[in-house]
Amino acid sequence: MMHEFLSNNRAELERRCREKVAQRPGRSATSEQLENGVPIFLDQLIRTLHVEQIPNPAASHAISGRAGGTSAWSEVGASASQHGKDLLDMGFSVDEVVHDYGDLCQAITDLAVERDAPFQVNEFRTLNRCLDNAIADAVNEFSYQKELQTADKVAREAKERVGIFAHELRNVLGTATLAFSAAKAGNLSLTGATGTILERSLGGLAKMIDESLLDIRVDGQQVNMLNAFPLALFVAELACAAQLAAQAKGCSLAVAAVDPTLALSGNRELLLSAVANLLQNAIKFTQPGTEVSLSAYSNADKIQIDVADHCGGLPPNAEATMFLPFAQHGCDRSGLGLGLTIAQQSVIACHGTLQVRDLPQVGCVFTVSLPRFIVPD
Repeated sequence: MMHEFLSNNRAELERRCREKVAQRPGRSATSEQLENGVPIFLDQLIRTLHVEQIPNPAASHAISGRAGGTSAWSEVGASASQHGKDLLDMGFSVDEVVHDYGDLCQAITDLAVERDAPFQVNEFRTLNRCLDNAIADAVNEFSYQKELQTADKVAREAKERVGIFAHELRNVLGTATLAFSAAKAGNLSLTGATGTILERSLGGLAKMIDESLLDIRVDGQQVNMLNAFPLALFVAELACAAQLAAQAKGCSLAVAAVDPTLALSGNRELLLSAVANLLQNAIKFTQPGTEVSLSAYSNADKIQIDVADHCGGLPPNAEATMFLPFAQHGCDRSGLGLGLTIAQQSVIACHGTLQVRDLPQVGCVFTVSLPRFIVPD
């Protein structure tokens, strides 16, 4: 019986697991690291195997869970989740979570071969089920806690950015206020030195506001953004504005027909701004007399929107930096260089992705992928 073999060789199995852990770079095998890991899991595995020998094997599910990843509470799930959290708190990677349970599996297999221990097929099936559930729950908790840590870090960084931004605004505004007060009190001409200070301060304020535009737009428009709206009307509204820009540039705009049954899920205004920025960018850089195309279609559970131009292709390695704020790769340097950055961040805020595909010597295609809204029958 496997549960008897594990009980009789428990100390040896734990020793082998500690040796395997100690061999991995940057990892030791302290009792703290293993507290909710191998020892507890080994006890739960033994009890699961023992319970499955009685007429009510389903009772083992309360200890180790069902097969197939069914979501339900179990002792294995609870301790494995805590083990995943513990390893994250100690600074280890998700790989270590998986390795810990893999070490035990390897130790059991090696020792069984050495001792020529005969196990039944259903016992191996139970072992695999317990390992699978433990690894899944440990990794899920590790990932969840990691996301919480990341969110906390982002919140702290955002607060720091706001503080710095407010401090700089106050300084520049203070300088402008002093310059204005001096000019007013002394009836000074604004064409002199005081006027120059005032002008420079106001220009600095405008520049700071422009540079913070992306954060303000995205952070301020994430409330109630998951609304459903028709894709065809969305594309039609984009096309009307883009046609005028295309005519002024001396290029044409081709808009593919859209299936009237398709709908998007997201913040409509945010997405309008995102795709409009892509169209403006395409019209800006496409060669005169060429065509910019706009197409929207379904792809499984996604809605994809393509904006293609004839800019002649992207410069080398442009894909790596073109979505960064203020990155400008073309000869036309008008604007702030925020269009693609705003587009990408707006799409991400709506749970979508934005990618670019280079067509050497021809142009490029920007593809927005967003959640598809399923219209009820």
